[in-house]
Amino acid sequence: MLNRLSDLVNGDADLVRRGQYLTATFIIGIGDTDWLIEIREGQVATVQPEPALMTPSQFSIRASENAWREFWQPVPLPGFHDIFAMTKSGDATVEGDFQPFMANLRYFKDLLAAPRGQI
Repeated sequence: MLNRLSDLVNGDADLVRRGQYLTATFIIGIGDTDWLIEIREGQVATVQPEPALMTPSQFSIRASENAWREFWQPVPLPGFHDIFAMTKSGDATVEGDFQPFMANLRYFKDLLAAPRGQI
């Protein structure tokens, strides 16, 4: 589902520039499937579906397949328009080290929104 994430993010010069000082590894959980995302200097370096158990990551963002499907609509419904709206309603969870996530919040919000209308 996230196979094109690196193309979408790395092709956006403004987004890459916004994350140019960011190197992080995190998980996007879509239903029962985890995707390990590695960011190096603002570019998506790897997108690995179903990483090995106990693969280190700094934080995770998880939601059901339906919640992500709604989030990735070209114009999402209220409650699915933002990751924090999804966590407030209980449709998503964010766990782990919040420092890299919050310090680069705009980058991560735009990275997560990159697939809108593409999936």
